[in-house]
Amino acid sequence: MCTINEEKCLLFSYNYTSRVSCLSKAPDRFSEREREMADAKVETISRLAQWRIENFGPCSYKKSDAFKVGIWNWHLSVEKNRYLYIRLFPEASRTSKEQPPIARFVLRVSNAGANRRPYTSPVHERLLRTSDDFVWPVDSNFHGRFIIDVEFLDLKVCPLNGGEASSVWPNEGMMQSVSTQNTLRCLSRMLDEAIHADVTIHTADGTIRAHKAVLSASSPVFQSMFHHDLKEKESSTIYIEDMSMESCTALLSYLYGTIKQQDFWKHRLALLGSANKYDIADLKNACEESLLEDINSGNVLERLQEAWLYQLDKLKKGCLTYLFDFGKIYDVREEINNFFRQADRELMLEMFQEVLTVWKPV
Repeated sequence: MCTINEEKCLLFSYNYTSRVSCLSKAPDRFSEREREMADAKVETISRLAQWRIENFGPCSYKKSDAFKVGIWNWHLSVEKNRYLYIRLFPEASRTSKEQPPIARFVLRVSNAGANRRPYTSPVHERLLRTSDDFVWPVDSNFHGRFIIDVEFLDLKVCPLNGGEASSVWPNEGMMQSVSTQNTLRCLSRMLDEAIHADVTIHTADGTIRAHKAVLSASSPVFQSMFHHDLKEKESSTIYIEDMSMESCTALLSYLYGTIKQQDFWKHRLALLGSANKYDIADLKNACEESLLEDINSGNVLERLQEAWLYQLDKLKKGCLTYLFDFGKIYDVREEINNFFRQADRELMLEMFQEVLTVWKPV
């Protein structure tokens, strides 16, 4: 693999020859302008951007349309000489100037069609301002139809005046008012110190004290437990033995409004199950949105199963789109057989229908 200095040397040594040769074919390029405009579109889902190039000659240059990931608009460009040079850069704008991105990402190039053999870059982490900040030379004979994927692993804002770069994922939200912060501090103390707690929750590995009023206000299922003459009302005890104490604490932190982002992400699958069980609609929606944000080849089948189990239509659609529209079904060939042995028949039928929808003869 080339070093950055070697990459630049290779690029500059062939740049002049490439430009002159390509410009000599300008009339042909302009005659195909309409096709090239359609060829410049980049599709995105979650943190993945995919550029399908339908016609790329042995000596060509293409630049994609702008596509948005994070808070920036991006471009990809590809140029062919001895190497295939791929660039990733933010669109020139006020945002990219005042909040330049530090991107951590992986690039993949593969032939179009069923027999894809991706050429994968190392993980790059770069401060990107212009098209000169990053170039990846691929020593391969890609031409004609091929696909370029860029998967963003993280995006950070580089502070202009020093300090630590901050990730745009996840978004902590807008600053809450002083009164709201004070209320949340009080609720946090009530939970942490069990101030006037009137109910005990038994988890799989411990007990937690909480408040009937907060639980009832958050969940119609809890409200029903304490309203009717059930054992939970008489004993002031709830058994949630399908959750660990740590996960249940995260659930209570959410209900009390004090959950931390890292705790939410760590326990979001357990929180999704409890949100479904206790009919906490806003938590269920938050879990679905979160699970949709970081779909990748390593978790897409698990996410699809969760989406089917808890009837999460948006997450299910996102997983199917990732697998079939973006062609990532080829990346999970080893796992798919085991998935089909366990999957619901109706889910398998829906996946088959998705194949028929997106399948096109090569």
